[in-house]
Amino acid sequence: MRKKTNRELERIVKGFASHRRLQILKLLSKEPELSLIEISERVKSDFKNISAHIHKMTIAGLVMKRNEDKLVRHTLTRRGNLVLKFVRTLE
Repeated sequence: MRKKTNRELERIVKGFASHRRLQILKLLSKEPELSLIEISERVKSDFKNISAHIHKMTIAGLVMKRNEDKLVRHTLTRRGNLVLKFVRTLE
């Protein structure tokens, strides 16, 4: 596997560089396969705001989306789990 460029690493770090995104990562590690509505209800934040966070997390490769009928389900990727483990070492 090739090393990531600094730009690629920046994209990954930006994917979790928010208290709300960290909250979403922790939530999805405990409750995978949540919809956007379920995530916004659980973290008590606006649907549009959560959608924007999920979009950045998906671009960073931390979250994966899966279509289920009219809903989109979200789960952590391998990278998302690794980032969450890394962040926990900082606590």
